[in-house]
Amino acid sequence: MKPKQIFISILAVLFVFPLMGTFAQQAANSGSIEVITTFDYPGTGNLTLPQKINERGDIVGEYIDSSGVTRGFVRFSDGSFSAPIVDPNDTVGFTEGRGINNSRTVCGDYATSDGNLHGFFLSGGTFTEYDVPGAVFTAVLGINNPADFAGTFIDGSGIQQAFVSVGGTLTLFSVPAAVATLAYDINDSKRLVVGYYIDGSGILHGYYRDANGALHFPIDPTGSVATILFGDNNRNWVVGRYADASGVTHGLFFVPPNNFFTFDFPGSTFTSLNGISSQGNITGRYVDASGIAHGFIARVRGTPPTTPAGPQMKANVSPSKVAPLDQSPSAWGGAMPAR
Repeated sequence: MKPKQIFISILAVLFVFPLMGTFAQQAANSGSIEVITTFDYPGTGNLTLPQKINERGDIVGEYIDSSGVTRGFVRFSDGSFSAPIVDPNDTVGFTEGRGINNSRTVCGDYATSDGNLHGFFLSGGTFTEYDVPGAVFTAVLGINNPADFAGTFIDGSGIQQAFVSVGGTLTLFSVPAAVATLAYDINDSKRLVVGYYIDGSGILHGYYRDANGALHFPIDPTGSVATILFGDNNRNWVVGRYADASGVTHGLFFVPPNNFFTFDFPGSTFTSLNGISSQGNITGRYVDASGIAHGFIARVRGTPPTTPAGPQMKANVSPSKVAPLDQSPSAWGGAMPAR
């Protein structure tokens, strides 16, 4: 499918949710997201899954071809695409592009025949492998402009935790009582790390980690059965997605501590917002009626909500408000780590 230049001003109703399990309240003001263009990685039958966008407008992501092989890519700001990104140690046809900064350093992961993921960085055509020390599984999911990075790992005991590396110092952390914690992005100010965790009932919840290292969770819009936070910017704007009980997945725009609005790509029942630049440019994907995933670029219009609506959810409380999640593509994307 060729890129379509479309300008759709979507009124995104602002939902302001007290994160204490109380009823949502609709604010008088609202925000909007305008779709700028859609795009697909070249080739017949490819599924296109953008992940992050830098301040130059370059987008990193991955595509899945008709035979199920996964390759990374960069869509440059002029609309051209890189050659497929394939880590030289990828032995099974699985390399993901996950993050990109302004110097066009790409981070991501690749799989090996033992079923484990390993992290990498790609800069100037050179791959650098990265594994958390002692880990059997590492995925590098986001990188900022000072080259700090974030991700998730599994150690020899099978415990899945999140990590951030800031100035060369590695910090490991987990949401209390979570069976898995994943960090997806870190902004330049290092005030905000975002991601998701899985609780003991198998439910996905968003969280964020502030400058003091405090974890704030769960981040769940009313009606969510699975929430994922994927990206943040230097204005502390956050994007992600959540699924509802009917199987519809909605794009999510979040401003800490507790302000949300929802975005749905027109005509689609699956919308994911994966990355956001400091200019308010967003990349993500939607799935069409044939089940084909397409990338899009959008921008935030107007002033996002900034007024807290109620008490902020504090750490050490992680209720499961719904039945265990049906682990299906319609619910949350069907991949681990989610993409």
